[in-house]
Amino acid sequence: MTRIDMNGQPHTTWTFLSNHAHVLICLADDPDIRMREVADRVGITERAVQRIVSELEDADIISRLRDGRRNHYEVHRGRKLRHPVESHRTVGELLEMVGLSENGEA
Repeated sequence: MTRIDMNGQPHTTWTFLSNHAHVLICLADDPDIRMREVADRVGITERAVQRIVSELEDADIISRLRDGRRNHYEVHRGRKLRHPVESHRTVGELLEMVGLSENGEA
């Protein structure tokens, strides 16, 4: 499967992070981002992004706040990662690993 990376380059190999992590990173980087933009960045459909956002919200990793016709996303950085291998780490630590500070800036 060929995906397009954030620089518009084809990406044809596996990655260390899941689509859930990629969507979370996009939301942390830009809390007002539109689903269509997330889909373009991650290389998945808008529908898949909507499903992932719902799952992240159900797991209390993010909160979705309505602002008129737009959504604003708040990431709960203190939540533990879900898999037993990484459950000793937090969402915030994951975001810091990819260069996103507490205020969402790279």
